[in-house]
Amino acid sequence: MKRFISKYRHGLVIAVYSIIYILLFSYLEHRPVHSYHIVHTVFDDWIPFCEFFIVPYMLWFPYMILAVIYFIFFNKNKHEYYQLAFNLMMGMTVFLIVSYVYPNAQHIRPTEFPRDNIFTDIVKWLYSTDTPTNILPSIHVFNSLAIHMSLTNCEALRNKKLIKAASFTLTALIIMSTMFLKQHSVIDVCMGATLALFGFLVFYPRRVSVASESVCFREVKRKKSEN
Repeated sequence: MKRFISKYRHGLVIAVYSIIYILLFSYLEHRPVHSYHIVHTVFDDWIPFCEFFIVPYMLWFPYMILAVIYFIFFNKNKHEYYQLAFNLMMGMTVFLIVSYVYPNAQHIRPTEFPRDNIFTDIVKWLYSTDTPTNILPSIHVFNSLAIHMSLTNCEALRNKKLIKAASFTLTALIIMSTMFLKQHSVIDVCMGATLALFGFLVFYPRRVSVASESVCFREVKRKKSEN
């Protein structure tokens, strides 16, 4: 057991933070708040409710867990694990701070469902367990993008095109699900994506610089060919 703990003790970083995050999030969900800032845009009214998106929405949980497990136990590059861990912790901490200083909520959930099936039953359960408060920025969106960035920037997965394609598809569907299930406003999604972009620039600077150098190289090569 000691050998196991010593080998994978780096996983304690995200494990301990997860416990702290859950406790703080639970406090934010149940603390007395006199008034909430309502998050809403006209685009929210244009997006129809679609209960079938509950499938990718719920897949967010195993997507998150399995990715973290991979970087802790199977990926030998600890630097890539810390990139993911600190990126996730940064975004989730920002979310907690925003929720504390700017209590927010949404009123876009449907009161009646257009269909009655197993998917709407799961959505009803979701609504009953998850309050429509503390939604800005969307953690579903931020964490999905953070996980996708970690997988696409993983050296061991460089040539795993199928994994990258599956990750991209699932991430896109999860983001869409937050809006089609009326769990988040378009603003929440945009803020979650913006936060993910910030995390990418902070925790994956080498990737950004390499991409910039590649663009500059192609531009120089193009000008030389024109001359």
